[in-house]
Amino acid sequence: MSGKLAGQRPTFVSFHLPKHDMKQVILFLLFSTVSSAYAQRSFSKNELSINAFRNPSVGLEYRHRQISVHAGYYPTIVSQNSTGENQTTSFVRAGVSLWFLPLGRKENPSSFYTSLSYVRGLDRTYQNDNGLMVDAGFRWMIWKGLNVRIGAALLAAPNHSVKINPTPGLSYSFFFK
Repeated sequence: MSGKLAGQRPTFVSFHLPKHDMKQVILFLLFSTVSSAYAQRSFSKNELSINAFRNPSVGLEYRHRQISVHAGYYPTIVSQNSTGENQTTSFVRAGVSLWFLPLGRKENPSSFYTSLSYVRGLDRTYQNDNGLMVDAGFRWMIWKGLNVRIGAALLAAPNHSVKINPTPGLSYSFFFK
């Protein structure tokens, strides 16, 4: 690459949505998956995941059939400093996920997910601010319980523009009856 693009760092996407449009986006993402969620092959009955990197958070997640709850620490880039360098902002994140469209013939298949989470800012311009995060993506079961996720999240908080970020993740899951 040459010119201005060669040394640029990836940045986040930012835009403003009126409150009623933001609600419609969140509702669409959550309910668009419900119709297909119940017509799939079965998931394991119970799963406990130790999430080591970012998605849904650095913390724990418990899944029963197709619904899971999660809580932990969530770092992401949603701002830049005065010189234009990306800055990591930290959040506490807790929420619920819906799992659907399992793929493959493994006992614990790869699958798609969507989640809705409450977030609370821990530092920078989000310190002590509350927000909502909607996330959708795919989890690939690599080997036994080792899995990676890739998705995209929409972060919305009062007095902040809406942000969309990639959401990679690395986890290990334990499956039980």
